[in-house]
Amino acid sequence: MKRIAVVIGSAVLGLAALTACGGDEDTPASGPGTSQSAPAAANAKLATADVGDFGKIVVDGTGRTLYVFDKDTADPSKSNCDGDCATKWPPALAGTGTPELDGVDASLVGTVTRTDGSKQITLAGLPLYQFDQDTKAGEAKGQAVGGVWWVVGPDGKKITKEASGSGNSGY
Repeated sequence: MKRIAVVIGSAVLGLAALTACGGDEDTPASGPGTSQSAPAAANAKLATADVGDFGKIVVDGTGRTLYVFDKDTADPSKSNCDGDCATKWPPALAGTGTPELDGVDASLVGTVTRTDGSKQITLAGLPLYQFDQDTKAGEAKGQAVGGVWWVVGPDGKKITKEASGSGNSGY
């Protein structure tokens, strides 16, 4: 009896692991009945705010600046920031419901499945991230870090203007 339980338990765990290794699809994040699963807040939020001298940029529900990464791809959507990179640049996770949008076109918003199985929000196909050194709304300390991290406008285009007095380095 114990052997059967072990075999069944192993099979269930194996199937769960395979299910978690989904592909990198770009799934629209708007519309009725859309559901996403990720270990984040029930409803993620994207909004716009005037930050620094960048004009209107995309921020999360707490007003923290969101960034795009030059090493990611938009078509197909793919995040290339894992491990230490994702610690410094936490992904903007989709949560369990349709993201709330304020000033961001719903047709540009989607998700991508990360290597850990979580769903990350995309804008115009590009995955969105926070920067761990931005500790409050209105900061954009991650702008131009390593020449590959950029704030993003509500149209999904990266803004490559460097912040005044920026001497950022790192990935």
